[in-house]
Amino acid sequence: MERRTFLKGTAATAALGATGTVTGGLLLSACTGKKVTEVFPPLKAEGTYYVPNLMDKATAGKELKAGIVGCGGRGSGAAFNFLSAADGVTITAIGDTFADRVEELAEQLYTKAGITIPPANQFVGLDAYKAVIDSDVDVVILATPPTFRPEHFRYAVEKGKHTFLEKPICIDPAGYRTVMVAAKQAASKQLSVVTGTQRRHQRSYVESYRQIMQGMIGDITGGIVYWNQNMLWYKDRKPGWRECEWMIRDWVNWKWLSGDHIVEQHVHNIDVFTWFSGLRPVSAIGFGSRQRRVTGDQYDNFSIDFTMENGIHLHSMCRQIDGTDGKVSEFIQGTRGSWDSSTMEIRNLKGNVIWKYDATAEEKAFTQTNPFVLEHVNWINHIRSGQPIDCATENLPACLAAIMGRESAYSGTVKTWDEMVVSQLDYMPQDLTLEGRMNMRGFTVPVPGKAIE
Repeated sequence: MERRTFLKGTAATAALGATGTVTGGLLLSACTGKKVTEVFPPLKAEGTYYVPNLMDKATAGKELKAGIVGCGGRGSGAAFNFLSAADGVTITAIGDTFADRVEELAEQLYTKAGITIPPANQFVGLDAYKAVIDSDVDVVILATPPTFRPEHFRYAVEKGKHTFLEKPICIDPAGYRTVMVAAKQAASKQLSVVTGTQRRHQRSYVESYRQIMQGMIGDITGGIVYWNQNMLWYKDRKPGWRECEWMIRDWVNWKWLSGDHIVEQHVHNIDVFTWFSGLRPVSAIGFGSRQRRVTGDQYDNFSIDFTMENGIHLHSMCRQIDGTDGKVSEFIQGTRGSWDSSTMEIRNLKGNVIWKYDATAEEKAFTQTNPFVLEHVNWINHIRSGQPIDCATENLPACLAAIMGRESAYSGTVKTWDEMVVSQLDYMPQDLTLEGRMNMRGFTVPVPGKAIE
């Protein structure tokens, strides 16, 4: 190997290790004398795909007042993520179905951030979202149980508010269509919308995406996505709780509230594949079951085979069962190699690592590495720059894919994209009420091959 060629290759490799990028796709591949560097034809030309500017803190600009809709764990977390993302931002209104949730977040905001939420700006009830959105806020963070997300988003856009949508942004076809229309209206109003699929704002994922777009694994030929873990929390029904209150407080276990965990949680991993590949599924066939869940009417596990637009396949696997192996990651295969998010590595077809994300370099270069904060940094930057962003439309394919997979497992039949897009399936109960009784006979565990009543 000539010294000049060797130095050129090692410089490229050093840049790749330090920054996660390599200009022009050049890579030192071997010292055999046969091939020193390799040029990868890009999947997309640089500049034709979106890469967020993930700085430590949003740039200075207009002061922003936020309203929080949903004061539980994720809503409270998102509130403080928002406050950490920029200077000149605050929270002025909060709302939740239950008073204790509102009071808890108000106390946290006061003790941790020195923010006082006046009682007049603390709203309670199923309609609390309207009061928060109608208050004097510039932006709203929607973090209630996901079944309410489409209607809350629709109302926020109607009122001209920039919106952060916690994932999933819909749980059924009716909600999918509501979000799709609202996203188009938000774009026409120059509103910025960001969703809680934080991997799109995690530097290791963003840099992996860039490498794949530069052609490092070649054309994408398939993938596997996982979210396997122990069961999440549940709440037993307490004396005095009506049916609706119990279910909302125990929402992660009820399919009408969460969409089941394939939609509520596993959508993260499905979203990575639809993002990287740019493909949506045309059909899904799968199965699932309920083994050990304590409350609710959901499944414990799903295994789904998606056929994508160009005929390649995505295998989706998720499980919430105590005492089982855990795995939360994504694997994408290409004609030249593969990418594995569990190690943030790209390997060639011989199994050799040809790229690895340098997390140590990130920690040295940045003070903010939390993607839950960085998604708010990006959101605020777009708002302040006057350059709107529409993450809702980008996230919808993954949500409908998860819905397709769930309905296929529930029914034991193939479900297609075209079928789901026009389906009248709507999980929202018609007799929804906090005070009165609800018909619990409608909340049953699905049995494949048997129609859901």
